[in-house]
Amino acid sequence: MSRPPGAQDARHPDRKHVVICDDEEDVREMLSEYLERRGFRASTAADAAGLRDLLEEDPADAIILDINMPGEDGLSALRGLRAGSDVPVIMLTATAEVVDRILGLEMGADDYLGKPVDLRELEARIKTVMRRKAPAAEPAAEGGPLTGRVPFGPCTLDLESATLHGADGEEIPITAMEFSLLKVFAENRGRVLNRDQLLEQAHDRSWDPFDRSIDIRISRLRRKIEPNASKPEVIRTVRGIGYVFGERR
Repeated sequence: MSRPPGAQDARHPDRKHVVICDDEEDVREMLSEYLERRGFRASTAADAAGLRDLLEEDPADAIILDINMPGEDGLSALRGLRAGSDVPVIMLTATAEVVDRILGLEMGADDYLGKPVDLRELEARIKTVMRRKAPAAEPAAEGGPLTGRVPFGPCTLDLESATLHGADGEEIPITAMEFSLLKVFAENRGRVLNRDQLLEQAHDRSWDPFDRSIDIRISRLRRKIEPNASKPEVIRTVRGIGYVFGERR
């Protein structure tokens, strides 16, 4: 585990803290040096145990997490993180590891990036997941963005605090991407949205006809908001088109 000399520099309180967890030292150094030059505050950990120790001392605004690490792998580390945190997580995967990407998304990863890493793309992805996690804007005038609280079945989405609450009022952990999806559905109640529209509005990236990440994330969301996830009524599938949020007509 390492921290750059300026990690706690009070002169830069607004610098976002990105933690890089990868067992390859050269990868950690390359990513941390680049992110520091781009205005972030970067810390590194060589394994899952080091990541947990680091986060206890210095919470992160985003985490870059490698899947293939000796000992406890990245998927196990992600499962532990999601048990008590919704910090944005970008998984690093080998290009061919489609199964690991799917598992990561199902377990709550916000995004994934293949190795070797394109540094400019990594920076863009970090900024995107942080934007999704940021609280919603202040209430706007009529015709402005949707604000307030939106019911999703027995749950309620608070757009100002970017949180989801169950019928008992307890907060249900959601990732930044899950919040973005719920917000898009709330802003388009009763309107059928296809995967292209959902990816563009919630994920800030162009659509790939083979990209099934939206289906995976909606399946995960249904387990949180639907009374019966096997028979969804809150976010329904419109066969051959996409998904719709709202009551049946």
